[in-house]
Amino acid sequence: MDTAVKPQGCTNLKLRQLMRRVAQHYDAEVGKTGLKGTQYSLLSYVCKLGPIRCVDLARTMQVTPSTLSRNLQPLLAAGWLAMEQGGDGRTRVVTATEAGREKRQEAQRRWRVAQESLNAQLGARRVVALHALIDECGALLAPAEPGESDD
Repeated sequence: MDTAVKPQGCTNLKLRQLMRRVAQHYDAEVGKTGLKGTQYSLLSYVCKLGPIRCVDLARTMQVTPSTLSRNLQPLLAAGWLAMEQGGDGRTRVVTATEAGREKRQEAQRRWRVAQESLNAQLGARRVVALHALIDECGALLAPAEPGESDD
């Protein structure tokens, strides 16, 4: 570590504060569709990757299976996702319904508005730099073993 630079404050707190602000920004826009930002992300993953086994979806999204199960419930109840029997009879796969694909398209338009607004507020260069820093730090802090990540 560079001894000339000494971080001040709690990194965890600062990141949580930023994450709350960013989440509020996206939720305000995506919420106009009836989805929370986290629900939009989950619906998008299933639309892109489905039908997909729950265990594979949880791994891809880097959440625990219990978190995924909890987050799936409102989307299943709304009829935007469906749970079906997997190929071997022991597994279950998640698929997007037609209504779910339509809801994702609606939410994607709102997400674009939120993203463009954030880009304008922060400046495109800062957003690109932030993405790069987040990716770099995420790689450096990656769990040693698969399944160690939290939700």
